[in-house]
Amino acid sequence: MMNFGYSGILGLLILIGDVWAMINIFQSSASNEKKLIWIVAVVLLPVLGLLLWFFLGPRDRRA
Repeated sequence: MMNFGYSGILGLLILIGDVWAMINIFQSSASNEKKLIWIVAVVLLPVLGLLLWFFLGPRDRRA
């Protein structure tokens, strides 16, 4: 039987957030260099990279 616990659920939520961030980074209108930097940050620093991208990442201006 699988015994997840809180650390397993937290890890799964971080993984989902990182995948969501990478999809949004790829779809953004930022330059390829900026996209690469954000992807590397999210992959190498999953929690910190996700938080940094969420607050500081490229935003598409929609009216």
